[in-house]
Amino acid sequence: MVDSQGEEQRMARAMQEIEKLVQENAVVVFSQSGCCMCHVVKRLFCSLGVGPTVHELDERKEGGDMEKALLRLNNKVALPTVFVGGKLVGGVDAVMAAHVSGNLVPRLKEAGALWL
Repeated sequence: MVDSQGEEQRMARAMQEIEKLVQENAVVVFSQSGCCMCHVVKRLFCSLGVGPTVHELDERKEGGDMEKALLRLNNKVALPTVFVGGKLVGGVDAVMAAHVSGNLVPRLKEAGALWL
């Protein structure tokens, strides 16, 4: 039998932790250390001169719960999940689409992650 009340409490704690982490830095990437799409997103930010704060969920005790909470937020894909200026950008597709359309750099500047 699944303890749905316990599951919901863990999800609530995970969401609180995510919200806290997202507010602490201009660019936050929730990632898995061996995920190639996560690597692509991290490299993109580095190539733009942005040092994102990266949380490797496979290296955190509560990472599984955080990944489930991110899946609820992002609707399609849990990882990578990117926040800029405290706002959800989305996964690799959303980040790349913002970059290609020219919307990513202005968002990074607005968040204080880029100065040029």
